[in-house]
Formats: sequence, structure tokens, C-alpha cells
Amino acid sequence: MRRALRTLAAIMLLVVLVPSEAAAQRAKRPPDTTAAAAIVVDGRNGEVMYAKAADARRSIASTTKLMTALLALERADPREIFTAPAYNALPVESQINLSAGERMRVGDLLEGLLLESANDAAVTLAEGISGSRAAFVAEMNERAAELGLENTSYANPIGFDHRSNYSTARDLADLSVYLMRRPRFRRIVDMPVARLESGSRPRVIDNRNRLVARYPWVSGIKTGHTIQAGDVLVGSARGRGGARVISVVLGEPSEAARDADTVALLRWGLSRFHRVRALDPRRPLARANVEHRDERAALVPRRSAVVLVRDGERIRRRVRVPQEVEGPLAAGARVGSVTVLVDGRAVRRTALVTVADVPGPGTLRVLISTLDVPLTLLAMLAILVAAVVAAVRIRARRRVVR
Repeated sequence: MRRALRTLAAIMLLVVLVPSEAAAQRAKRPPDTTAAAAIVVDGRNGEVMYAKAADARRSIASTTKLMTALLALERADPREIFTAPAYNALPVESQINLSAGERMRVGDLLEGLLLESANDAAVTLAEGISGSRAAFVAEMNERAAELGLENTSYANPIGFDHRSNYSTARDLADLSVYLMRRPRFRRIVDMPVARLESGSRPRVIDNRNRLVARYPWVSGIKTGHTIQAGDVLVGSARGRGGARVISVVLGEPSEAARDADTVALLRWGLSRFHRVRALDPRRPLARANVEHRDERAALVPRRSAVVLVRDGERIRRRVRVPQEVEGPLAAGARVGSVTVLVDGRAVRRTALVTVADVPGPGTLRVLISTLDVPLTLLAMLAILVAAVVAAVRIRARRRVVR
């Protein structure tokens, strides 16, 4: 009976464990998406974590405005004031309703461009920076070439469908990694709502990327939609320990699918990161010979270090210590250094210190070391001398007895 119960318990345990292991394997794979093209990259360095038709050239709608924003950040002061040109927007176009001749700060125009995806803000920035839209588009393409975006071309600063206005999921991700290194850009795309103070009247605008308001860990970046492009979204997210990921979905069938796929990809990307204790002050990393002594000094990191690694990345420790140390040294004395490398990149560096006091050598040990006489040889000589002296004494006693 007991054996039967144990067998039943083992079967039940197997039934419980197998689905969980299968679920764990599924969790390692990126989620399926309805996007025509998609990518997830490490937001720290742009390394690709997942790709689907990532190099296919596609219409990109208002994610075109990412390059418009980059030129505005690079070539205009946020306090500078631009004058809005006449712009006859269609009713379906996104805009902040600038009147011809209205004056607005570049900083506010950038927020209108990136949050409201305002076409009139894009035109105002383009003409304010370059004098004309055509000149600005030429500068957009020059900048794309400089950044190595080989499959990107711009025909307008807005994102209207055009055979010469296209990019790829990979190029958009690379551009976004570059942009997210700019604090002003990061701050803007992470705002759920903004108030534009300049212009003829104050304006309150909402971020069209609703995920920023819905999920605290989502930090941007830009939505877009046209008939040819479908729904597109460049997303970003931050996790514990400095984890950052950027996703791109192109050619989604709906806004709901766009948002759902973006959230799933960002969550999957963040799940690939984990924190590892790379240095522990309780564990010696090296031992150094102590000069003039038959001892070795244990060396530990001065402080602990926890580093962020992504699945597949390797941690190495590069230790630099002298072959020999000279006492006396107090516990905690700096002797060398250790550098933590993640896939060859140095991410932490700290001192190596002695675990305990290192004693000085003493006069006899210094003399022995200086004369280069091994201690064992000296001991053997002392024994030999003692033996000779003892033999002489014994012989002397025998003579006295006779």
C-alpha cells in the first residue's frame, strides 16, 4: 500500500513538473506577433535579441519623425523660437493647430512632434532649421547615411506614404538606441502628457503612445499609422538594475495588435536580463607570495559588485596582483585590482585587499633570504654541528673514564 502511494505521489509530482518545465522553455522563446516585421534590441548597446524580417524595407509612417527630432535636437536650441509656416492639414492629420505666423519654442515643438505626432510641428521645425522642407529632407538623408542606416530613406519630415520614404525595423531600432542616449529625448518620450506654454495660447497634449501612461516601466518611444504602413510602434522599456530594451513592430493590422505585441516583446526582452554577484568580499580571488616567508596572502575584493547580464553573456574577472608582497601589511591593505568584464566589456573595477594582517619577515628570515641559504639546509647544518659536538663530548668522557 505504501509503495503504491509513493508511486502515485511520484506520478502526481511528474504531472505537476512537466507543464512548468515546458512553460519555462516557452518563456525563453520570444512571443509570436502579427507584425510584418519586428525586432527587440538591448537598449544599452543595440545588440539584437530577436528579429523578424528586420531588414525588410517598409513604410514607417510617423516614426519618420524620429529623424526630424534628431535634427532638431542637434541643430536647434530648445529656447529658440520658430515661426509656423502656412500648413493646410487634412482633417485626419495629427496637429497642434499652429496658425500661420505663430511663434513657438523649439522645446515645445519637439514635445508636440513626439507626443501628439503633430505634422504642423514637424513642418515648422523643418523650415525653421533648414529654410525649406526639401533642404531639411536632404539633411535627414545625409544624417541617416552618417549613422549607417543603410536601408532608410526619407521623402518628407512627417511620414506620409511615399516610395522614397521607408526604413526597416533594424534601422529604426539603431536610430532609437542613439536617440535614447539623449536625456532631453528620453524625458520627452516618457511623458504621458505635456503642457506647451509658448505659442499664442497654452496647449495640453497627450502622448499617443498610450503604453507610457498604462505601464510605468514603458518609457517611449513613437507610434505611427498610415494606410500603406499599417500600425507601427517603436517601444522602449526599463527594468531592474538598469536593464533597457527597445522594440519595433511594423505593419501591424490594428492599434490593439500593435500595443499587445509591443508589450509582449518588451516584457520578453526584460526577462532576458538578470543580476549576478560578480565580486564577493568574502571569497578570495587571488593569493600572493609573502616576501621572505613561506606563506601566501589571500586577497579579496574591497567591495561587492552585482552586475546586469543578459542571457548568453559571459562574465570574466581580470585580476592584477604582484607575484610577491612585502610585510608587514594590515588587513585591508590594497595590493592589486580586479576588473569585471561582461562579454569583454569592462563594467566594474575595484581594489584587491589583504584578508588578514601580513607579518614582517623578521631579522633571521631576511638574513637567510639575503644569503640565499634555504632554511632546510641551514637546519641540516645545525643538526650536523650538534651531532659533531655530541660525538666529541662522548669521546672526551670515555677518555676520562679510562
